[in-house]
Amino acid sequence: MHTVKAIYPGSFDPLTNGHLDLIARGAQFADELVVAVLDNEEKHPLFSVGERVEMLREATREVGNVTIATFEGLLVDFAKQQGARMVLRGIRAISDYEYELQMALMNRRLSPDVETVFMIPAEKYSYVSSRLIKQVFNLGGSVDGLVPPNVLERLKARAGRAAK
Repeated sequence: MHTVKAIYPGSFDPLTNGHLDLIARGAQFADELVVAVLDNEEKHPLFSVGERVEMLREATREVGNVTIATFEGLLVDFAKQQGARMVLRGIRAISDYEYELQMALMNRRLSPDVETVFMIPAEKYSYVSSRLIKQVFNLGGSVDGLVPPNVLERLKARAGRAAK
């Protein structure tokens, strides 16, 4: 019997409930799901890699077969280092699909033994992105119910808002 190890990569800046939905559902298809936080300062992240790792660990504590790691460089190289043969990616809309298809095909070219599996988030999170969360929050809008409580606390602390 083969052990299935999968990678769910992303910036997770910030972690959303849509991400958590995919983590929980993706973990059902793998013996181990490695949530891989991309370390890319060129994206000008709101939270440091360490903060994002902490938030992910807190939010996924109840999912027994999930580990959190960081990576930089090519995803397929990281997958090989981890011994993973599956990459999990979320798709919310056609625009996501076009980008993700290009990435999956390039990854297949670079490493034919690593498969990309696309998952669609729960309908209630189908419009949620980290970028949108940051925009709405920075303009004073509510993101309650769209991010885990630990992320909301950190967002409010970062913005100097009183926690409700």
